[in-house]
Amino acid sequence: ARAAGFTAFKVKVGFDLMRDADKLRDVATDLRDGERLFADANQAWSVDQAARFLAGVADLGLGWMEEPIAADSAAEDWLRLRGGVPLAGGENLAGHAEFDAAIGLDALEYVQPDLAKWGGVTGCLAVARQALAAGRIYCPHFLGGGVGLAASAHLLAAAGGPGLLEVDVNPNPLRDAFDAVRDRVSAGRWRLDPAPGLGLSGLPSDIRRFVTLSREIA
Repeated sequence: ARAAGFTAFKVKVGFDLMRDADKLRDVATDLRDGERLFADANQAWSVDQAARFLAGVADLGLGWMEEPIAADSAAEDWLRLRGGVPLAGGENLAGHAEFDAAIGLDALEYVQPDLAKWGGVTGCLAVARQALAAGRIYCPHFLGGGVGLAASAHLLAAAGGPGLLEVDVNPNPLRDAFDAVRDRVSAGRWRLDPAPGLGLSGLPSDIRRFVTLSREIA
């Protein structure tokens, strides 16, 4: 990720409390000036486990801990974890009522709706503006192909604020084939395509060969 131009890195945890903490500490010691470290537990822990883990890594200066407990955990569980490492979540929330509750609870510092999972551009832009108005930071969650990543980037730019764009660095032909999302990172910044819309003019040849069904609309 560093070689590709990224300056913020998110590490998956939630497998083994002690080993995960050691892993984060190892990565943190390798950070260079201007680089930041984040972590994502993908709802792996109970509130007691999460509290113990967060206390153990509190000195690392993590940018956030994403989904340390189940997304639908009780309000008091989320509030118990508040106050140390900043909390992030939202990819597994759906509907304005759930986002209203999450933002109103004042436990999440980072709000992360996923436009491919709920709401599209319209719903997620509304949540982003609501989060920013409440003093939270909007960071679109995304893990998928090139079209959705381009949409997330444009949505973040439209919403504004100090949020980060999530870009998976694992190989993904459904993302990597698109010129509009390839080689756009430099010194931790993502360059938007100035072309109309998302900057995508059609399916790349590497993707088109996988099409099994198409339909023309008169």
